[in-house]
Amino acid sequence: MCTSSRAAGLLTGLALALGAVFTAPAAHADIPACTNLVQGAGVEVSDAVRAACTQGVHNDLQGCVSGLTGAGVPGGAANGACRLAANPPR
Repeated sequence: MCTSSRAAGLLTGLALALGAVFTAPAAHADIPACTNLVQGAGVEVSDAVRAACTQGVHNDLQGCVSGLTGAGVPGGAANGACRLAANPPR
């Protein structure tokens, strides 16, 4: 195999690997933590709750809390759920 072919293959593999690393943490990764806390507060997980949790994942904490409280989640639980969405436990 020619050196240039080997280098091209290596660069392609590296690009694919890096692409997987940068795209792996999808926005949906922390929505379950948010929705689980909402459920624990006794509120049904609806589309509005999922949308609010998605805002939390994207670090829009005000939008997240506003959306969750609008869906009937108590303020403290809404705050906690949005913080979990934005900063998941490690």
